[in-house]
Amino acid sequence: MTTGRKTRLGIIFGGKSGEHEVSLTSAASVISALDPEEFEITAIGITKTGKLAGASEMRSMLPPEVFSLVRISHSLETSNSTMRVISDRPEEAAEEIEAPMIVFPLLHGPYGEDGTIQGLLEIAGIPYIGCGVLASAAGMDKDIAKKLFLQAGLPATPYRTVFSKDIDGDVSNLERSAAEEFGYPMFSKPANLGSSVGVCKIHSKSEFESALRFSAQFDRKVLIEKGINGRELECAVLGNDEAKASVVGEVISAHEFYDYSAKYVNPESRLEIPARIDDQTAGEIRDFALRSFKAIDGSGLARVDFFLDRDTGKVWLNEINTMPGFTPISMYTKLWAASGVSFVDLVRMLIQCGEERFRQRNHYRISI
Repeated sequence: MTTGRKTRLGIIFGGKSGEHEVSLTSAASVISALDPEEFEITAIGITKTGKLAGASEMRSMLPPEVFSLVRISHSLETSNSTMRVISDRPEEAAEEIEAPMIVFPLLHGPYGEDGTIQGLLEIAGIPYIGCGVLASAAGMDKDIAKKLFLQAGLPATPYRTVFSKDIDGDVSNLERSAAEEFGYPMFSKPANLGSSVGVCKIHSKSEFESALRFSAQFDRKVLIEKGINGRELECAVLGNDEAKASVVGEVISAHEFYDYSAKYVNPESRLEIPARIDDQTAGEIRDFALRSFKAIDGSGLARVDFFLDRDTGKVWLNEINTMPGFTPISMYTKLWAASGVSFVDLVRMLIQCGEERFRQRNHYRISI
């Protein structure tokens, strides 16, 4: 699919999730890092309301120096597709340009990382980078992902799932049983969000109800998780059926836990790569990362997050992120840089993975 000519890469970014701004940063980083002599980039922006962005909106979504490097598309299509998604701003119609060979959906959170945009691309017959519909949806839903991890014999962090209806009334019985099962501290988090949006650390009974109600503002399902006195370790995965795992890194949070502010606002949070752990523990984490990737039928890329219990030395699998932040200073790209894969080579390899998976899908029959 890629030839001696430039690789026509489409980048979808923005989106209507709470991680819209994170997506803008990822897109700008990728566009800036790629050689225009090798890549011809078409930018496809999605606004916070979920619509394809017009030219004026795109200017506000990308820095001027980045905006000048891309061609703007107001439609999502391929030359052999019977489906087109078109901007509702025909007066801003873009110049006629060749459709991208492959699309990089740099979208984080709901409506981008949860299988929805992947399903749209599948229907349109557009090759894309990253996990497919099933893996994206399963990875986004922490409840489903943990069920798959446990079924695969992986040490998922102890948890239970409650629904918004379960916390509409008196939650005293729920608090009592959760405290008996997990003890304090524990965490509440929406099942279908990322970047620690809606996550609360619950230190005592007095905080339990308010924490659950806060998390429930973001999703109909809320996870209650046992609090682990652990170091936060992460491992990156790259590939399809024969995926590989990176070195292991550690997050040193500036806050009590790695919440949204600690990730994106407080400069005192830092990453330590490689993590200061023994070879056996690192090997165990890398093995768990690959097994979790396989458990959700992942493809392309993922970052897998772990806790290393300070009290027992046990490794706990926290969650998998199928479209992690993608800037040169993001954990995913830094882990691969420490493993000997540069930022640009990483993009090249992901394109190859996306092309390979597209060919595989087209190889199989869909009818008798």
